Amino acid sequence: MKSLKALIMALVMVFGVGVMPAAAQFKFGVRAGTNVNTLHLSKSELTENFSAGNRAGWTGGLLTEFTVPLIGVGVDLSAMYVHRVSGLDNGYADGALKRDYIEIPLNVRYNFSLPVVSNFLTPYLAVGPSVSFLTSRKAINEAFTNRTVDWALNFGIGLRIVKHLDLNARYGLGLSNSLVGLTGIDGGHSAGIEGKNRYWTITAGWIF
Repeated sequence: MKSLKALIMALVMVFGVGVMPAAAQFKFGVRAGTNVNTLHLSKSELTENFSAGNRAGWTGGLLTEFTVPLIGVGVDLSAMYVHRVSGLDNGYADGALKRDYIEIPLNVRYNFSLPVVSNFLTPYLAVGPSVSFLTSRKAINEAFTNRTVDWALNFGIGLRIVKHLDLNARYGLGLSNSLVGLTGIDGGHSAGIEGKNRYWTITAGWIF
């Protein structure tokens, strides 16, 4: 049921782009890059025995972009395949948790208009929600399980070069638990532990 609600919300995000003014400029492109992910664990006595570290993964996908001329405000919507790797060590769980997602981020962007320079370089800021759907296995081991839907809030900066090459860096602040502890066969060594994704994503894209 939660997955269905998340899917409906994602569709609202997609079709909501259609309310942009008719004068908006529409573009599309491709994007690929790397991400560095870590788990933000809930505070409890149980988590004192766990160590969460940064691990690198990768991402790639498609994007669409709407921009309102003159005022420099617009939105971009992407569909990305994301391979996230998180470090989690305590003797029970694997040292590297590898998870695959389909991520749909929707960002509101503000493009800075600079006289003359904007024809070659356009910096921008972006912020917006993101929903990710787990595509890899849900169960990790006897200790933890992955949630199938993961919500986050993204904050990004970028640079558009000669109106086609797009360089982007964003920070994803996980809003929902992506990992939860299970009772387990050892008497509950991970029960009650929850983790949220925190990640940096750096990509390069080409806008057609």
